[in-house]
Amino acid sequence: MPTYSFLNKETGERFDDFLSISKKEELLEKNPHIQQIPTGFAITTMTGEMKTDDGFKEVMSKISDKHPDSPLAEKYGQNKTIKQTKIKTAVEKWKKPPMKWSNL
Repeated sequence: MPTYSFLNKETGERFDDFLSISKKEELLEKNPHIQQIPTGFAITTMTGEMKTDDGFKEVMSKISDKHPDSPLAEKYGQNKTIKQTKIKTAVEKWKKPPMKWSNL
């Protein structure tokens, strides 16, 4: 159910109400002195991860095979040999900045 903004023309009071469409229409029909105020759209955000079907995952896997060093390959890549995995682990280890002795 959406939130609607209304204006009471007699008192000049503005108020919001959380109603279904049928209840909103009923309110406006019974109270001719109340007018709906147009408002902007509410923008919402999504948290979590979208669920994808197997066909999408297969396409992403094929793309990641062609681009093995991409972030996409980290998420969807499946066709890596043990040797490739060990090489990648070693490269990632040596990419990290060296520890400073002052932090010990």
